[in-house]
Amino acid sequence: MPELPEFRLETYFSRWEFTARFHMAASDAQTMRVADLLALADDADREAWENLALGYTETRGDPGLRAAIADTYDSGTISPDDVLCFAGAEEAIYLAMQVLLGPDDHCVVTTPNYQSAETVPLALCEVTGVPLDPDDDWALHVDRIEAALRPHTRVVSVNFPHNPTGKVVDKTTFRRLVELCDARGIHLFSDEVYRGLEREPARTLPQAADLSDRALSLNVLSKSFGLPGLRVGWIACRDRALLSRLERAKHYTSICNAAPSEILARIAVKARGPIQGRNRAIVAENVPLFDAFFAEFPDLFAWRAPDGGCVAYPRYLGPGDVGTFCRDLVEEAGVLLLPADIYRSELGPTPRDRFRIGVGRRDPGPALAAFADWLHKRAKKSSARR
Repeated sequence: MPELPEFRLETYFSRWEFTARFHMAASDAQTMRVADLLALADDADREAWENLALGYTETRGDPGLRAAIADTYDSGTISPDDVLCFAGAEEAIYLAMQVLLGPDDHCVVTTPNYQSAETVPLALCEVTGVPLDPDDDWALHVDRIEAALRPHTRVVSVNFPHNPTGKVVDKTTFRRLVELCDARGIHLFSDEVYRGLEREPARTLPQAADLSDRALSLNVLSKSFGLPGLRVGWIACRDRALLSRLERAKHYTSICNAAPSEILARIAVKARGPIQGRNRAIVAENVPLFDAFFAEFPDLFAWRAPDGGCVAYPRYLGPGDVGTFCRDLVEEAGVLLLPADIYRSELGPTPRDRFRIGVGRRDPGPALAAFADWLHKRAKKSSARR
């Protein structure tokens, strides 16, 4: 496999994530202490935790964890044998694309995106980007996906609720996409890591693996659960032969997940109702604060709250470029945002006047206050120079 390019987001986070005073670019929901998670465990899982032996675990994942994950699907056709666990979502993306794609294949990826969604396929085969439409509320136009398909297209990769825009497409559009992929014999790779954080639960999309025996549904405990430290993700797919190939690929990476993480993950998945409900409530409480903040600066920002997930992608209207704006903000005020150049694509133009901001952490008030104070001071300096 050719050398992969620098992972811009991780490089930026390596510099600022743990040194900035206010981390306002967080892509995960509010996390929990181990003690709080254990308080949600049933007797059997609490006993399993207390008596856990620190040996190797099954490559496919703890059977109890896979059973709990299978229960999150609605079709009744997803069994524990249709689930394969990974060390986070990134390992799953990396290995799935290597298993699904070869040098003679073609892949379609929506943009903007989480960088590895395009850079891993690009290292393997031809890739076409289909942008979500920023002038139409980040809409996904299925006809544009269809126009991008080729006879050798093997994968279409999408992500809803979307990172970084927070977009959730309507159910009819999503089903049309699944049907299109099935009709062409294409694997739909559906990144669903923010599922469960829809602001309107009625807009929650079905999981792709429920709709098609060729589709792959990606999920993880990092985002809507707010448990990134567990490093547990999974793919659900009814194509058992494909899952077997993925399992063999995992033998070359993590081999298996950490035993403590899998027990805690099992507890979390079983307790998904209260955990995700708490995180939805945090987002619901935070959004009015962000509404009020951005309303104070209408000449600088165009704000749209996310449909789902816990990140948004406002437009920067002010002077200069958004990259300089974000870097000045973190250096001078300690407020971390992610500028649009983190989300630039090799597959075509993407908006360059945006930044990602997180809305899923508790008590954003002090960070918003520091942000506002910096903006007011900057405006005074600008007026004085005139």
